[in-house]
Amino acid sequence: MNIIVNGGTRGIGKEIVLILAKERSNQVLVTGRNSNALRQLSSEAKHRNIFTHTTDLAVFDDHEKSFTDAVRGYFTDVDILINNAGYLVCMDFTDFNAKEARKLMETNFFGPASVIRVLRPMMKRGSHIVNISSMGGYQGSSKYRGMSYYSASKAALSCLSECLAGEFREAGIIVNCLALGSVQTEMFEEAFPGHNAPVNAKEMAQFIADFAMNGNKFFNGKVIPVAFSDP
Repeated sequence: MNIIVNGGTRGIGKEIVLILAKERSNQVLVTGRNSNALRQLSSEAKHRNIFTHTTDLAVFDDHEKSFTDAVRGYFTDVDILINNAGYLVCMDFTDFNAKEARKLMETNFFGPASVIRVLRPMMKRGSHIVNISSMGGYQGSSKYRGMSYYSASKAALSCLSECLAGEFREAGIIVNCLALGSVQTEMFEEAFPGHNAPVNAKEMAQFIADFAMNGNKFFNGKVIPVAFSDP
């Protein structure tokens, strides 16, 4: 399968890439901001089936052409897209400035939305888009101080997933969204020093990889909570 993972240089994204690349028939294109980390990740591929492209979703407009050209250089079509890239700042709403707030929204919502838009022509019946959201953006879940913009950006991604599932239904393209609870990753540790999550990155990555490969057979247009409790 031809697979794209956005945000794969560390944490859950990196583990997703490594799991999917274990299957020789999978070709995995991974994006991220850290070119050194991308090179290291590519070198870990036993089957030489991890390809990389440096992209910053916070300024995706600047990368759109090079990203599209890179994808078309590797693939003629796309079977799976996993929008995993995320940016988290834990800060009171009134302490945010406009620049920081927009960076959150660009990385967590507008960037993934733009990736879907430019890749849509390369998707076919049965292609599966998996957007990674958060329990913070899941309707009815508990909301926590300092997470206002992050949660709002993830809620927007969840809603977009539902909308696109309807819009792409006739073409047979499946769109789902996984709303993750707390996972022990570098991003989580940076935002919540001293806190421990009930799930580690490799465990969650295994679930996401399995869902990306098989979830399109059972779900479409669903926002699925993946958590023991609220984050």
